[in-house]
Amino acid sequence: MRLIDTTRIPVPMASAKFQANSIRFLILLPIIFWAIWNYALSAEEAPHIFIENNGRSLQDVVTWDEHSLYIRGERVMIMSGEFHPWRLPVPSLWLDIFQKVKAMGFNCVSFYSNWALLEGKPGNFSAEGVFAYDQFFEAATKAGIYLIARPGPYINAEVSFGGFPGWLQRIKGHLRTPDDDYLAATDNYAAQMGAIIARAQITNGGPVILYQPENEYTVGVSIPFPSGKYMQYVEDQAQKAGITVPLISNDAVPLGHNAPGTGLGEVDIYGHDAYPVQFDCGNPSTWPPLALSGIYHQTHELQSPSTPFSLVEFQGGAYDPWGGPGFNNCAAFINDEFERVFYKNNFAAGATIHNIYMIYGGTNWGNIGHPGGYTSYDYGAAISEDRSLTREKYSELKLQAEWLKVSPDYLIAEPGAALVWTYANNAAITVTRLAGNNTLGSGSFFVVRHSDYSSIASDNYTMKLPTLTGDVSIPTLFDTLTLHGRDSKIVVTDYDVRGTRLLYSTAEVFTHQKFENTTVLLVYSGEDEMNELAVQVTSTSPIVADKSILVNRISDLVTLTWATSSTRRIVRIDNFQIYILDRNSAYNYWVPQTSKSSSLIVNGPYLVRSASIDNDVISLSADFNRSTIVEVIGAPLDTTHLEINGEKTEFRIEDGRVVADILYSVPSLNLPSLSGLPWMYIDSLPEIQADYDDSAWVAADHQSTNNSYQSLLTPTSLFAGDYGFHAGVLLFRGHFTAKGTEKSFEIKTQGGTAYGHSVWLNGTFLGSWIGDASTSSYDATYTLPGLSQGESYVLTVVIDHMGLDGNYVPGVDTGKAPRGILNYRLASSIINTTPVTWKLTGNLGGEDYVDRARGPLNEGGLFAERQGYHLPQPPVGNFTAGSPFSPPSEPGVSFHIAPLNLDLPSDKYDIPLAFSFRNVAGGAARIQLYVNGWQFGKFVGHIGPQTSFPVPEGILNYKGENWIGLIIWRMEDSGDTPVLDFRLEAGAPVLTGRDPVALVESPAWSTRDGAY
Repeated sequence: MRLIDTTRIPVPMASAKFQANSIRFLILLPIIFWAIWNYALSAEEAPHIFIENNGRSLQDVVTWDEHSLYIRGERVMIMSGEFHPWRLPVPSLWLDIFQKVKAMGFNCVSFYSNWALLEGKPGNFSAEGVFAYDQFFEAATKAGIYLIARPGPYINAEVSFGGFPGWLQRIKGHLRTPDDDYLAATDNYAAQMGAIIARAQITNGGPVILYQPENEYTVGVSIPFPSGKYMQYVEDQAQKAGITVPLISNDAVPLGHNAPGTGLGEVDIYGHDAYPVQFDCGNPSTWPPLALSGIYHQTHELQSPSTPFSLVEFQGGAYDPWGGPGFNNCAAFINDEFERVFYKNNFAAGATIHNIYMIYGGTNWGNIGHPGGYTSYDYGAAISEDRSLTREKYSELKLQAEWLKVSPDYLIAEPGAALVWTYANNAAITVTRLAGNNTLGSGSFFVVRHSDYSSIASDNYTMKLPTLTGDVSIPTLFDTLTLHGRDSKIVVTDYDVRGTRLLYSTAEVFTHQKFENTTVLLVYSGEDEMNELAVQVTSTSPIVADKSILVNRISDLVTLTWATSSTRRIVRIDNFQIYILDRNSAYNYWVPQTSKSSSLIVNGPYLVRSASIDNDVISLSADFNRSTIVEVIGAPLDTTHLEINGEKTEFRIEDGRVVADILYSVPSLNLPSLSGLPWMYIDSLPEIQADYDDSAWVAADHQSTNNSYQSLLTPTSLFAGDYGFHAGVLLFRGHFTAKGTEKSFEIKTQGGTAYGHSVWLNGTFLGSWIGDASTSSYDATYTLPGLSQGESYVLTVVIDHMGLDGNYVPGVDTGKAPRGILNYRLASSIINTTPVTWKLTGNLGGEDYVDRARGPLNEGGLFAERQGYHLPQPPVGNFTAGSPFSPPSEPGVSFHIAPLNLDLPSDKYDIPLAFSFRNVAGGAARIQLYVNGWQFGKFVGHIGPQTSFPVPEGILNYKGENWIGLIIWRMEDSGDTPVLDFRLEAGAPVLTGRDPVALVESPAWSTRDGAY
């Protein structure tokens, strides 16, 4: 995901700059030519090209032409959102996410698989428990969601090493290249994961319709690039594993890499990504210049004219770094206004495979995240990390997706140029026409936006639009239309509504459905906006409309004009009903399918998950966050029963609608105060004692390294990855015999952005680098106390491993940037140094990790973690009473754990819970939160921003015992008394129709063989 900051890529200056400028010129020249040519011919109908699959397809279920995909012979718009199941490690909640995606009107989800979680040791592939995919595929099928599979092997995705397992740091070859040792390293994962996906293809009855080999394979440095040989190898791996669905690419920017017709390594369908406003969540109201592309379609026609225009990742939020403003700012940045302006611009370009990254972000639990981000991966997405639906952007997406579902003419409309003056009379307004096929009588769509897309002005305009019956100037019954602020509208002409045709509508179409004896159309706009709609009628029946709607009837054309308000108006023309809504009211409507070709319209609930009609019974699965009136529009006339969430519900009939009153009451939760729990304590840094026995530790004795990114500067490698430690806190112990003249210890450590380290000599604290938001390595010098000649001493160095860097640019191998000690000097004189012999540890067993249920990255190397004390039911008889609310004051690491019993009404309510840290005092500290053995929080208060850590039901037992563990690493001597304000807090409970949540397997503590 996302284009890396190219200013950080080390590039050979002379040749790279020349090459980059040359490529940029060669790309821009034909695009500019095409744009000018297209502008000149924009009034003419563009020719249609039909090239079906280029003979490459291995099956006939999923096919394509230049317009869209076909699935089983039916042309399909793919509205998709990104969701990674491993970022929500509760399989029984995956259906909840799929249902929320489906309820938006989407029909697809894209997902990455994370190699690092599946093959923690070379050759040992394991996809079981929360890492299995069968339940993910089953949930998608149950919800009626297609899947786009994206297994990498490199995924980026703001995860450690971009999804590569840490042991790839030890291969000599360049990553993401055709180097033999790299390719061989990928074979097992590609075969195993490919086979899992292959079994779930639509051709085998599963939900997978597309497969993406590699990821954002767009730029390389110091190597031949792009490598068709490499891409072909990745594609061949997939097909050998049984993949037959079309292969789709995702160029990070539209450069045409591996597009059909480019030769070796070409894919079936070319796609690209776009993050147009980038990631400055600190300024959420600022959209940068030149962010909105007006030539997507023209570029696509140059690069891949035989395939659908595919945006495989389009910005749906933003990542937030350590020290950032927080994900609520990101949600305000990539908000509903962004969606209206930028997504509709994508539709203006004819996008028919449209995937939003992310639709649900989830959590970087258990050290899976990259060093550029913290535990939360909320991403400011439409669905929040705690799975709530409180962001307006969710509802805006629903309006757009539902319109696309009922507008099949969009799929074959021909995108034109983005023009001023041609369709609107104000240069402040730009309009792009998607021209319908006149021969077929198809409708056209006009995407209206501000010429300055970031404008917050209100601009008036009129329009002159071509229709099948000639040009029409609108509005006809009032003076001007108005575009307010950051908005965009889709005006339709010659638009088919189940056999009734709209000549035009300036109000946007939400949905339309045909019921037994009625056709219902829902249109909407912003409140107080003037709109006009003209419908062609054959009946002479009277028009029934509110007095606030101006009606003009000339022959067979009825024109309606109104000022939008929060009051719903319904216009009736014989059996045709038009519901006129303001946008905020439209948000409350849902269009659940009852069959492949039929839907109901439901108004009122917080969420409608599904609907069914069985004889005379209507059944709804729905959620509620307040008392409300539920309306079912389109219920069969013979309806006798209404069931909501399996319970018979009283209803009445009002104007043909089934209407029911739903009462919501806030449940009593009675969450325990965490300060009142029976906390137990144990020292988790016994290693600082000189007599500590580290004989079981790994000797740091490698005199060379295969690391192609970092050369050795020390006598032996002190790179943790060289010894199989790839996540969590690292510990090093350096033994030396003093000469008695040592005065200082110099050390350079590296742990990734926002990391820190602490150093002790025997039991004496020397100091810490507490970390900041931008530093990934640090040189420190510590003054030593007087040492006695001939005496043995031990240096203990504790380093916070924040994850491995991504490997975005092939040829640079940034992901191999090691974690550990890069250099050190124990000076005995200006010239001489005292030799040090090192040992190290990370998680118990390293790549032979002990906890198979929670995976290879969940634990670090601290004593409590190695012993498994963070797991449920540890041997607290070995501990002493000790509260984290007043932890030890001296620098060190303490471990605290306590049982937490909950009894929450989760059978009826979906209750978001989060652990929060407030008012932490006593100097810099790093705190890890363990919940039933799962690491669900890394709190670094002096860097921030995260203070609240959501934990889903399923990890938390809402009806029983839990074990809460805190590892507190104090990094400073401080005059302040250590204080920790730590709470369990609930979000707004939602009365829910979801399936029950099953507890995930969370093995309890048992004695670990070999633990030290």
